[in-house]
Amino acid sequence: MSSENIVYLSDAEFDEKVLKNEQPVLVDFWANWCGPCKMIAPFLEELADEYAGKVVIAKMDVDQNPENASKYGVQSIPTLILFNKGEQVDRSVGADPNQIRKMVEKM
Repeated sequence: MSSENIVYLSDAEFDEKVLKNEQPVLVDFWANWCGPCKMIAPFLEELADEYAGKVVIAKMDVDQNPENASKYGVQSIPTLILFNKGEQVDRSVGADPNQIRKMVEKM
């Protein structure tokens, strides 16, 4: 199962799709080999469908796109960072759906 509401990001398009986005964007910094990242993937797909048009849910593979992970101090994954109007407004480290939902609900 995958949601067409999930946006897959690269370092090259990060500024355009995240920082310049009119909507809040929740970026999931993840990697293919990360078990907890895979555990929360279905939850993020549900969230993307539920908040479509309100909050963008985006995924960034840190192995393929290390630049922004480094820029935002991502040291363990999954790290989810919520951006609004180009600013980092919240962050969650680990696979805690309740914490992630609270971040999104604030927007």
